[in-house]
Amino acid sequence: MSDALPALGAALLTGFLGSAHCIGMCAGISGLFAVRTEVASIRARLPMALAYNAGRVVSYAILGLIVATLGSGIVAAMPTLAAPARLTGGLVIVLIGLQVGFGWRFLQIIERMGSLLWARLAPAAKSLLPVSSLPRALGLGLLWGWLPCGLVYSVLLLAATSSRPADGALVMLAFGLGTMPAMLATGMGAAQLSRLMRRRGARLGLGLLIVLLGLLTLAMPALGLLAPSAHH
Repeated sequence: MSDALPALGAALLTGFLGSAHCIGMCAGISGLFAVRTEVASIRARLPMALAYNAGRVVSYAILGLIVATLGSGIVAAMPTLAAPARLTGGLVIVLIGLQVGFGWRFLQIIERMGSLLWARLAPAAKSLLPVSSLPRALGLGLLWGWLPCGLVYSVLLLAATSSRPADGALVMLAFGLGTMPAMLATGMGAAQLSRLMRRRGARLGLGLLIVLLGLLTLAMPALGLLAPSAHH
């Protein structure tokens, strides 16, 4: 598990910053607004919002489990790919950090690929609107987690380099939990969080922190390769 900590930290920070940046801009947030309009009070609104976001986070974890199972299976069949997979994971974390800190979109092509799958899921998601019950809110969240998003797919690519399927699920779970504060925020709270995370200094600082986590991930397999020679 310790070797997955940098990936988990990067995923959590990316989810927190990315969700705040997407308030009012990301198409996925409209699902939460749809939940809001179906209830009359904050007390009734919260369970609907929690159900929607729980479904969304669960779908992230399922995606992480799927891609990590495929990735770890390939590495198990070809053990020589273990170190390159770890190096790839570190590189992806660095790219995510640069994307967060400077707005560079290295992995936008992944988003285009995901749009093909979303075209098949979109009709089912629309059928759940307007959201009028907890099961509908949960169902909408489960489907909305598959919405094409470059940031989500970037972290999903990181999950694919996990050495164990459970680690891939945990990476995406951490990302999903990172998005929860902003996605559950309402009114001025959401607006203030969004303004904070859009400040260049905040984005740059967190982006560079993610880059450092990526460099740590890159260093760990490199040190592992050097250790045998140092021992001899």
